Parts: sequence; C-alpha cells; structure tokens
Amino acid sequence: MSTLIDEHLFGDDKAFRKQFVNNDANLPELRERIKHFTHRTLRKNVLEYVQYTQRKALTQPFEPTDDEQAVYDAVSAFLQREHSFALPKSQRHLTGLILRKLLASSTPAIMGTLGSIYQRLEQQLKEMHENLVSVSNGSSWWYTLADEEDLESDTLEALEEQTQESASAAIAADANNPTNLTRALEEEMAELGGIIEQASNLNDHTKASALLSALTLGFENMQAYRAPRKAIIFTESRRTQEYLHQFLSANGYAGKLVLFSGTNNHPESQVIYRQWLEEHRGTDRVTGSAQIDKRTALIDHFRDKNGADIMIATEAAAEGVNLQFCALLINYDLPWNPQRVEQRIGRCHRYGQQFDVVVINFLNTRNQADQRVLELLSEKLNLFSGVFGASDEVLGRIESGIDFEKRILTIYDTCRTPEEIEAAFNQLQSELEEVITHRVQETQEKLLENFDEDVHDRLKLRLDEAEARLDKIGRWFWGVSRYALAKCARFEPQTYSFALQDVPSDVSQHAPPGHYQLIRGAAQADMLAHAYRLSHPLGEWALQQARQAATPVASVTFDYQRHETKLSQVEALVGQSGWLTLQRLAFTAFETTERLLFSGMTDSGVLLDQEACEKLMSVEARGVPSAISLQPPAALVENSQCQLQAVTAELLEDNQRLFMEERDKLEKWADDKLLAAEEALKNTKAQLKQHKRDARKAITLQEQNAYQEKIAALERQQRQQRREIFNAEDEIIDKRDELIDSLQVRLKETTETELLFTLRWQVV
Repeated sequence: MSTLIDEHLFGDDKAFRKQFVNNDANLPELRERIKHFTHRTLRKNVLEYVQYTQRKALTQPFEPTDDEQAVYDAVSAFLQREHSFALPKSQRHLTGLILRKLLASSTPAIMGTLGSIYQRLEQQLKEMHENLVSVSNGSSWWYTLADEEDLESDTLEALEEQTQESASAAIAADANNPTNLTRALEEEMAELGGIIEQASNLNDHTKASALLSALTLGFENMQAYRAPRKAIIFTESRRTQEYLHQFLSANGYAGKLVLFSGTNNHPESQVIYRQWLEEHRGTDRVTGSAQIDKRTALIDHFRDKNGADIMIATEAAAEGVNLQFCALLINYDLPWNPQRVEQRIGRCHRYGQQFDVVVINFLNTRNQADQRVLELLSEKLNLFSGVFGASDEVLGRIESGIDFEKRILTIYDTCRTPEEIEAAFNQLQSELEEVITHRVQETQEKLLENFDEDVHDRLKLRLDEAEARLDKIGRWFWGVSRYALAKCARFEPQTYSFALQDVPSDVSQHAPPGHYQLIRGAAQADMLAHAYRLSHPLGEWALQQARQAATPVASVTFDYQRHETKLSQVEALVGQSGWLTLQRLAFTAFETTERLLFSGMTDSGVLLDQEACEKLMSVEARGVPSAISLQPPAALVENSQCQLQAVTAELLEDNQRLFMEERDKLEKWADDKLLAAEEALKNTKAQLKQHKRDARKAITLQEQNAYQEKIAALERQQRQQRREIFNAEDEIIDKRDELIDSLQVRLKETTETELLFTLRWQVV
C-alpha cells in the first residue's frame, strides 16, 4: 500500500521481506519510514470527550456428550500422528491449527473438511497403485479449504509463507519403499474413515443448543439496558455458519437471520441485496461495486428495526464493518488470536455505541485447554471488560497474532495430561505478565515526561455538543452552501440539511431536487437524504460560485449576540469596529502550498492576529454586506505585507526540510534495491557451496558428473549475478542522482499573492 503513496519509499518486495518481515530488530526503521502517512487514534486518546460505554462479559458453558467427546478425542489423536499423508510436515503446524479450529467449531465443519481430506488421500492412493507416487504438498488444496471456510487473512498469509519456505515431501522415511508407503496410506485412510463415520452418527447438538440459551440470556440483557434486540454471532467456519442458520431457523428464529461472509452469496443474502438495489436505485448509496453494495445491503437489513435480529458472521465481518447499533456479541467460536478477538468486539464497541456491549463466550467444560485460553484472554489481556478492552500496547507487544495461536496449538498438540496443560499455560501466562508489567512502567514514564496540565482542559467537551457542532472546514462549507444556494433551496440550520427546489442548470444531471443532508465526519443523520459533501457535484458547484463572486470593499456587521458559543477574542471586540483583509498566498518550491492569510486591526490601532480574524469570520453577519468607497489604512496594508514575508520564510524552511527528507529517502531506496540483488547472489553462493560439499560425498561417476554440471551452471549464474550487481549499482545510482537533480530543480521557489476581500467591520 505504501508504494501507492510513494514508489520510492522501499525497494522491492524481496528486500522489504528481508529487512522488515524477517527481522524484528528493524521495526524502528520501518516506523520511521512510514510515520508521515500512518497515524492511529486509540479510544484512550479521546476518552476525555467521547463517552465510551462498558464491556460486559458473560460465559456460556456447554458440556459435550460422551459421543461428541469421543469424536473430539479421535480427531485430536489423528492430528498428533507422527507421520501423516493428510498433514505433510511442511504444513503440519498451520493445517493442524485450521483443523483444530474447525473441530471446536461444529461437527459439520470438521466432517466436511475430513471428507475432503479423505478424497485427496483416495486420489493419492490411486496414483500410488499406478506407480505415480505423488510428492505434492497439496498447498492448493489448503488454499481452497481456507477460502471455503472464510478463514482470516493472516492465516492465509502464514500458510503462503510456510509453503514457500518448506520442502514439499510426504513421508520421507519410506519414500523409497512403495509397498510400505501404500500400506501406511491405507492404514491412515482407514483411521480417517472411521472418524468420519463416527462423526456422521452424531445426533447431539450440545453446543448449538447452548446457543439458544445464550441468545435468551443476551436478549434479556438487551431488554434490561433498553438496547435494540440485535445480536451478532461470530464463527470461524462458513460450514458452521450455514449449520447455525438452519438450526436457528428451525428453533424460532426463521426470517430473523442474516448471514455475512467473504462472498455473501447465500440465496437469502442475494434476495436482500436485490431488494436493497431496487429500494436505492438512482441514489448515490449504490456504488456500482457488487461486493461493497452487498455488504451495505446486509448491514442495512441488520440495522433495520423490521429487519434481522441476528447476524451470523464469519471473520469477514471482523474488519471494516460498523455495527454500533448492536450491543450483543456472541463468540460461538473463540479465536486464540487476541488481536482478532479485539477486532470482533470493536465492530460493536466503538464510537457511537449508546449501550454497554455484552460479550458472550462459549466454553467447553470438558476441555481444560479451552478453559485456560479463555482465562488468558479475559483475565490477563482484559479483552472482554472495561472501556478499553485489551491494551493496544500489550496486544502489539505479545507477538503477532498467528504466532500466539501457534504457541497455544503447541500446547494442544504436545500436552497429554491435565498437569502438562496446566504447566504449559502457566509458563505462557508468566511470559505475558512480564510483557504487560514492562509496558505499564514504560507508559507511566512517558506520561510523567510529557504530561501537559492544559491538555485536559482543552479536550473536555460534552459529547452532545461535539456531535451538534461542525468542524472548521464543515462550518465554512456550510456557509458557502447557504450563500450559493440561497435562491435555490430551503435550509434547516439545526439539522444541517436543506431541500433543493430549483436545481442550478450547470448540475441538473448530477443533483436531483430533494432533501440533502450534510455529512459530518462519518455520520449521516438522515440515511434517506442525498449525502451532501465537498466532493458532491452540487458542493463543487457551490464552491465554484463562491470563488467567482465579486468582492468589492464592503461594510459588514457581525452579530455576536446571536452566536451560540463563547468566543473570548470576539467578545472583547463587541462595540468596536475596524478593518480586515484576506489574501491567498501560493508558494511553489519543493511542493506547492497555499495559505489564506488574514490581517486585521481595530480603529484604535490594535492589530488582530490570524486566529482572532478567523474567529471573527465565524460569526454570522447581520443583514447583507454593503459596498463602500473607503480604502483600508496604510498600517493594515503594511502589516499584511510583513505577514506575507514571515509566512514565505516559514514555508521556505519547511521545503528545505522536506528536500532533506526526500534525499535521505532516495538514499535508502537505492540501498534497498542493491540489497535485493546482493541477496540473490548470496543465495547462489550458498547453493554452490552445498553442491560442492555434496559432490565430495558422491560415490558413482554418474553422481559426480551430475553435481559438476550443477556446479558449472551455478558458477555461470554467479558470474552473471555479479555483472548484474555492477550494472544495477550504476543504474540505481544514476536513477537516484536523476531524482535528486529533479528535487533541486523543484526547489526554485515562486510566490503568488491574490487579494480576496477587504472588509470594514463592526461587532455588536
């Protein structure tokens, strides 16, 4: 993504992986490179003026029947096989992780996957009988599984890296003995077939039945909080999602369910999507992207009071979805990845949520490891309670989410007794406590060093006032719109909306008559109105009309008495009069920067700074400004010129700093590009060294000859790569110098000024 912003920020992907993906020590350098365009605002940063609700955690225990537990134990034993065709060593860890997730999710989820594995083994056995022993690692099959089950993206990425880095082999011990290999495969298929038959005979729905109890409990909490009767159920399997849809439909929730997944191709979802398209046809809510519009349609259906009560979602709904109208979240499958848990809860527990969010977690009471996982996530990482949930610093420090999952999987795979499970989780918990303690101390030190006693006073705003007011740009745009559309529309200032009656001819094709609602931040109060923003054709037309308006020297009276909020600087000017002028400065050097510069003074000669002038211009005028023949005093003109010179000097200094940063960035880019070429040569040298070592161990002349041919080819490749490095050095250095020269050309500054208006003002 960074290369879309700046193609010279990094070299190529190989150099990036070596420097930053496989080397944690380089994280400070990575943060330094991307700091100019990455910024994250956390809940704790805005708690002073945004009233976040609480998280309330509930646990829904369920106890599998003996038959269900027998299937669980059989699959667990299968996953712990030392040698396996179904789980090649090159993929053992992550595929085992996926299967354990599906095993804990539902019987249909694990049965469908085991059936697919059995079919793959049947094909492999057929190839063996035909003397076509397959050594494929089956990576494409696992990608298909991950896609079918809607698994999270970090699992897919880890699987891809593992496939690239691991050897593709089946059971190496018997690779040269087809008879033993065939027998081993047949025995594994027999074991797997027995597990599938055992699972298919299950008639129990213990976990699903517990979901009915969880929904009853959750909806009772919603009624007590007077919150909407809405619940989102998260599962890690698309097969489980379909199973729950059928189960809940058969148990009193038919017609009150909506599904959300990566594809959203369920028949009921398609019906909802078509109805949504018909309802919003011809409006700007339809983007034209089927994927985006499907997501919007399903969320709208879930939000609607007469729509679905329950959304059953895969991990596709854990990112990029805003569900603050829902205050009940059920983790039917609880991820081991703490970041993923936090992302799920963040869909509901976010800005705009009016009620405490209830999180219900399922717990298998016959599985000690599951109990310890929930304990870690809830008690040590504090994911399910309070205002913040898990500390962002702690989540960022414990290790990557997928690595954390691997740690837990190792416990499941290697620990056989309750004592071993307890000891392993105690060790993991001890490591977490060390990280958390260190981070708390570090944060306290930063607070003591950087705390500003004025910060809280500046940020303590009441939430209702913050919602009611526009930001500075929004207020200016609203004022421009009221001026430009005064004869075309009827405005409702309290709701920042207007009814467009006479459409300007210039935008008649893009702005139909009707109700328009100004977008404030990410919110739109009236979802049925046209979304009005700066980029809307009507908004662009209003801006153009304002830019073209004649601005002779005029007299204006600012009515501070009618202003809603207190402005101390303007209040001090009540009863006074003076002059004010606005100029546009366009400064072009390394990049073009525009500034709007106010100059003002009272009749008594007191100068007004930029902030005071901006505050004055935020107050509505009484009546219409009238043109006058007076000219501003010389002192105002002189002050305006001094201000222009000061700002120009400041911009020149900023451009010099940007030039230095760009030059340093290009130096690093050149180093990155060379690193990739040198890494390829390094790999060739390593291969050459290994082949020479193997050649010395060769017994027959044929083996010696084969190794010598490989060595000769690698030596030719090595010479070629050395030449390519020299050529690449020249090319990269020339490119770098060319870019630096172009930067120097751009440093030749030019300035342009334009007088926008001059006012004779009075404040009443």
